[in-house]
Amino acid sequence: MVLPEHIFKLIEKHSGRAVTRSADCEFIALDIETVTGEHIGVNTIKRLLGFIDDERQPRKTTLDIIARYLGCSTWEVMMGREDSLMSSAFVPGKRREVMVRDLEVGKRIRISYHPNRVVTIEYQGDYHFTVIESINSKLQAGDELTLTHIIHQYPLLVSEVVRSGQSLGTFTAGNPYGITYSLLKS
Repeated sequence: MVLPEHIFKLIEKHSGRAVTRSADCEFIALDIETVTGEHIGVNTIKRLLGFIDDERQPRKTTLDIIARYLGCSTWEVMMGREDSLMSSAFVPGKRREVMVRDLEVGKRIRISYHPNRVVTIEYQGDYHFTVIESINSKLQAGDELTLTHIIHQYPLLVSEVVRSGQSLGTFTAGNPYGITYSLLKS
């Protein structure tokens, strides 16, 4: 299990350190132990932060230690508080987004989302894209995508993925905590 993106961000904020590589997990493990007096192994931290692929569910005691590190009594209390904070909100300012209808054919966009996933797509016109490159994503080079918006820090919602002429249905990337993107120079 990888921790939800918003918990990952809370850990970064609480520790004062961006966690961008595996070695940062050693710092986080030490900081958790310093703050709580309780130990979580470095490999467990790596699994929870997405640096080691492993679908094992963490122990409740491990999640409770993380909750205490972040200032809550238990994991359940923290997730309840976070759910209530995240369930709805106004977003101040103007959101950063790509309006697909305004793109020129051939425009490429690089999309990134946690953990370490990168997809480069090229606009084909009429809301259709082709995947040019895919790193650690379920999407594959050559997949054809249909989508209308790409919004910074929101999930990417693809209304249809076609692979080798066969529809795979809808696809969501960066769910639920969003993607980042960059428009590539032509």
